[in-house]
Amino acid sequence: MAYPHPNLELRPLGNTGLKLSCVGFGASPLGSVFGPVSEHDAISSVREAFRLGINFFDTSPYYGGTLSEKMLGQGLKALGVPRNEYIVSTKCGRYVEGFDFSAERVTKSIDESLARLQLDYVDILQCHDIEFGSLDQIVNETIPALRKLKEAGKIRFIGITGLPLGVFTYVLDRVPPGTVDVILSYCRYSINDSTLADLLPYLKSKGVGVISASPLAMGLLTENGPPEWHPASPELKSACEAAAAFCKEKGKNISKIAMQYSLSNKDISSVLVGMNSVRQVEENVSAATELATFGKDQETLSEVEAILIPVKNQTWPSGIQQS
Repeated sequence: MAYPHPNLELRPLGNTGLKLSCVGFGASPLGSVFGPVSEHDAISSVREAFRLGINFFDTSPYYGGTLSEKMLGQGLKALGVPRNEYIVSTKCGRYVEGFDFSAERVTKSIDESLARLQLDYVDILQCHDIEFGSLDQIVNETIPALRKLKEAGKIRFIGITGLPLGVFTYVLDRVPPGTVDVILSYCRYSINDSTLADLLPYLKSKGVGVISASPLAMGLLTENGPPEWHPASPELKSACEAAAAFCKEKGKNISKIAMQYSLSNKDISSVLVGMNSVRQVEENVSAATELATFGKDQETLSEVEAILIPVKNQTWPSGIQQS
């Protein structure tokens, strides 16, 4: 099946040689973590994403207790295109039953993931939410195990993910240069929290690619507001609700403003957003193409930033259980 590729911007990922679509497809919703998603909707959303120029798909065995990987695998298979036309990232170390960053578990984990994804290799394998493990184990045991998987051809590049930004510098300062190829940070480059920006020069100096997830701050920057389990303070939730209401009153959508804010920083290779429907895919790609064509809605963005100033860069503890 041949697909046209519209001009969704491709950005280099550190020193990997990979070029990621500026909008990445976050597949956690395919694991029904935010409500049920049918196999038909999962496959349709993956197909539409690829058709519109998204080439980067991210998942984890943790999402939906392996369901996300299985659904994404079905969707990618349905594309019927050569494997080198899309980039797949999955994770290891975090599972429904808990955390296990041992060499034995992560080595077994990739084989399980490849079977679910119906792939021979993944482009990126990331240690998932490393703040919950021993960072010294990550440095001395997990990453060396991932290097062996790289040599075996099961993975092409190595990554780490987490919420506190300090975990990235801790690990990167303790592994040989070029060992970790990419970091995935979430909720740290959105209108309400842009602390990732301070780390970008350091990451660039290390040759590490940067993926930023959750530009909508796990639902804070949406008209519907965050899910009940969201760990943000009442003050932060209230400010974001006020900002969303302000945008709606002006006939604007806070999610689009937030998405465009995150996409505007070209030092971030891809902005990863969870998607589970053709409509969501179209909205996210449209936000990117509008940004490329017309630029940011600076007036509305400035007004939203003014509303959020009292809660700017206010974060929350790690350990979100999405259930």
